[in-house]
Amino acid sequence: MGFGLLGFGILIPYFSVSLESLQQRLAYAFRNPALLECALTHPSYLQDNPDIAESNQRLEFLGDSVLQLVLSETLFRVFPGDREGALSQRRSLLSKGKFLSTLAREIDLSAHLRLGISEEQGGGRNRDSSLEDAMEALIGAIYLDSDLPATRRVVLGLIGSLPDRIAAEQPADNPKGRLQEHVQPGHGNNALRYDVTHISGQDHAREYEAVVRLNGEPLGTGRGTSKKAAEEAAAREALEKLQGGGEAAAAV
Repeated sequence: MGFGLLGFGILIPYFSVSLESLQQRLAYAFRNPALLECALTHPSYLQDNPDIAESNQRLEFLGDSVLQLVLSETLFRVFPGDREGALSQRRSLLSKGKFLSTLAREIDLSAHLRLGISEEQGGGRNRDSSLEDAMEALIGAIYLDSDLPATRRVVLGLIGSLPDRIAAEQPADNPKGRLQEHVQPGHGNNALRYDVTHISGQDHAREYEAVVRLNGEPLGTGRGTSKKAAEEAAAREALEKLQGGGEAAAAV
């Protein structure tokens, strides 16, 4: 804990004040503040403060597992039609480092980290990896301080609408994903199939053709220099047909 000046040279413990503001953003009050302090302690802080026994690395390990469980359980419930692969993909979007560092910035977590001098001078306070680790450690600390239901409430409160977050984290151009979402409500997850054939070219200049089928009926075709590119082109054509109306749209 450090001290700052307030008014007439009066010293106040600014670290405890900052922890209070962070807890307000989390909508969670720690019964054991030491857990929260540990979650915010970067390993570099121990180099300059040998009296501090532990950094946030162990809590990070625990928090990662707790986050995976919370996301798996919630996605299983929110997307009852999804198969394992789709659920895993959605969970990956919400547990990757980039997303966790985004959550950390939304609650101004960087302002509360305890860093070593060299790490601070090197810009570690705003480094994505530091924020990701601290976010996982924070989740682990909440779990140890309370229980799984309370941790779930905090995590889901920070994330907000899962479908909206997932949509925001998906690549800007994901025609196969958009097509799957378009047909899923009426046909489920297994209605689409991509048939890809190699139509021309040698190893260094191959061209593929893909046909995407909805319940066995062709919906779109596309070509590309890789199987993935051909499938994406077929999905784009199918989306254009569906969004443009006509027989294809009526069938869906």
